[in-house]
Amino acid sequence: MRSLLKFDLSHLRGDVYGGLTAGVVAIPLALAFGVASGLGPIAGMYGAIIVGFFAAMFGGTPTNVSGPTGPMVVVLAGLFASLSGDVGLIFTAVMLAGLFQIIFGAIGAGNYIRLVPYPVVSGFMSGIGVIIIILQADAFFGHESPSGTLNALAHLPTVLSDINYSALVVGVVTLVVAYKWPTKWGTYVPGALAALAIGTVLSLFMPAMPILGDIPSGLPSLHMPVFDQSAMMLVLEAAFILAVLGSIDSLLTSLVADNMTRTRHDSNKELIGQGVGNAVAGLFGGIAGAGATMRTVINIRSGGVTRLSGMIHSVVLAAVVLGVGSVASVIPHAALAGVLVKVGMDIIDFSYLKRAHRGPRWDLALMALVLGLTVFVDLITAVGAGVVLAALAYVQQVAKIQLEELASRPYAQTSDDEQVLLDRLGTQVTIFEFGGPLSFGAAADVGHHVRERYKQATHSIILDFNRVPFLDVSAARAVETIADDAHKAGKRVYITGMAQTIKDTLSSLGSDDSLSDDAHFDTRIEALQEIAGRSGTDERGGSVRPVQAVAAQ
Repeated sequence: MRSLLKFDLSHLRGDVYGGLTAGVVAIPLALAFGVASGLGPIAGMYGAIIVGFFAAMFGGTPTNVSGPTGPMVVVLAGLFASLSGDVGLIFTAVMLAGLFQIIFGAIGAGNYIRLVPYPVVSGFMSGIGVIIIILQADAFFGHESPSGTLNALAHLPTVLSDINYSALVVGVVTLVVAYKWPTKWGTYVPGALAALAIGTVLSLFMPAMPILGDIPSGLPSLHMPVFDQSAMMLVLEAAFILAVLGSIDSLLTSLVADNMTRTRHDSNKELIGQGVGNAVAGLFGGIAGAGATMRTVINIRSGGVTRLSGMIHSVVLAAVVLGVGSVASVIPHAALAGVLVKVGMDIIDFSYLKRAHRGPRWDLALMALVLGLTVFVDLITAVGAGVVLAALAYVQQVAKIQLEELASRPYAQTSDDEQVLLDRLGTQVTIFEFGGPLSFGAAADVGHHVRERYKQATHSIILDFNRVPFLDVSAARAVETIADDAHKAGKRVYITGMAQTIKDTLSSLGSDDSLSDDAHFDTRIEALQEIAGRSGTDERGGSVRPVQAVAAQ
């Protein structure tokens, strides 16, 4: 704790400017995400303040700026609809999400969350962008937004038949300003804030349209956890989804920050910081948040270097909240929709989609599948299915390469001394050289390939494990199968170069029962000398055709 209270003040000026700039940028997004979640604009502000402050204080990425993000809001909006707006249960889910993230960090899950394949990340992030746009379509045309993506799509024809043109004009103007706001002006007034301000001012001179209305301001109130047995499974599921998506979103942002600052973040510490922020946010009526890429990039470009910048960003928002109610009450929903449509478009991975046709077709298909599941089913199914399919595809590709190596490399690398013995032994021995860890995908077929290869060997088989660092259960069973089949065929198996850890694995699984006690040798030449001694060959046997030696990768 003492280390947390020590701050690096050598970059104070940059941290102050970075925090101020990120805080100004966060204002319209916090309001918009709060409305989109169903919990109201002030909940978005509280979430940005609390998550931003505690994630910066306890997190593992010094320049990260955290707050409400698209993925989190999409889950919260779905939960709001499923729980009929039960605020107590929703904030309980946010608190539990924070606890899950703390657990993820404590058990070291941060090292694994980063292993999610890019097509899966691209697919669900693009799907989230599509969902945000769909959910904002009704407000963009001047209508109340129904809950749920499918409901919003079903309601779209009705909306298009009764357009509020005042709201449409405001939404279009807001969207255009957000896109076209000059970069050099953005140094002084962020594009999102300018777009929201211009859209709001324009709405004051146009016919009536839906607006935010009265917004409470001031300090948040305490929301104690609520446990309703009938809804607990739904709350736990939503909390887990929030935790997983928030963790992925935050760590992706951390990677962006690393690339910009040439530093390396602490993934597990970052998850703990995000978890603390979300747990406290739920306790005080704030929506869930995560590391926000755009705000983090702005912070870094504005001079932010240490965690002080993220904390200052929260202080700026807290100061705004104290007087935001009267000003923000006249903001039209259409203007917020325009800002969120821009956010949704930014989330969609157009950079990959433009080049995807030039890459592996499987990756494009996987990305499209995850995107479709995200939009039309749910996020956890999309991510789970994507990770499983990507892992299976990878294992299949590796197994194919390993088996092709087994068939395509007919001669092992041998020393001069080994070659002399091989020439003497001729077809009495076959060598199988395993180069690297044998995947469980290839293990199922390697026994068959070995059987086909050693048919011509009249006596002995050498399995060379000199380059094998470890062995899993599937590979151990494959070794057991090879040994059993060889024993039944009357052939003797020799093991060379096997590490003690692999021997222990085989022994503990009983996979070495068909191997004799003297089957293990440190080097391949020792095994060849043993075979030569058993066969009684001498120099006059040199005219026998050389042994076939194969390598298994």
